[in-house]
Amino acid sequence: MTVHEEILTAFHRSTVFDPKIVHRLAGDAPTYFAAGAEIYAQGEKCGSLYIVEFGAVRVYRLLADGRRQISAFHLAGEMFGFETDATHHFFAEALCATGIRIQRTTLFHSDLAGALLPMALQSLVRAQEHLLVLGRQNATERVAAFLLDMSERQGGLRMLELQMARADIGDYLGLSIETVSRVFSRLRQRGVIRLPNLRGVEIVKRQALQDLAA
Repeated sequence: MTVHEEILTAFHRSTVFDPKIVHRLAGDAPTYFAAGAEIYAQGEKCGSLYIVEFGAVRVYRLLADGRRQISAFHLAGEMFGFETDATHHFFAEALCATGIRIQRTTLFHSDLAGALLPMALQSLVRAQEHLLVLGRQNATERVAAFLLDMSERQGGLRMLELQMARADIGDYLGLSIETVSRVFSRLRQRGVIRLPNLRGVEIVKRQALQDLAA
């Protein structure tokens, strides 16, 4: 398959890039990061891209008033670290025990450089969708859209094991932790989801969740 065909195929697939191309991009063994460990900081020079081997990552910025705004979560099989210049504009931290394959951009072969385009475009699409979520009128719509996104990015799973805490979800959706918890409880009471444990969410009525997020 040519690079052009790889780009077209990958772009029309799910948000997780083709594992075969990811394998070609990732050469060294993954670097381990404990929960809460910093992967890179805002203001640092950038020259690498990062592939999540296992675990999950949050990307965020600290606002002038000290609040944290999470701009993205990255799950296993996803790549992050794209920047428009030579400096990181956000912090990246491991949400849990996480393995990251770090690939220096200067080491990319010419035939692989083109294969990064779908990944960069998908990151842009996801950022645009996140802005749409933040523009939704109420908290229930935001949480419903978030749960569907987490499910779709993991192959349409019905049972989700969220790596992020309620506070992380709140900082991602622009909601307080209390509001996030209330919405989860409300969805559980309505039979839309089940909450088997603190981080577990089972989507019981997917269509109802889709209707809420529409």
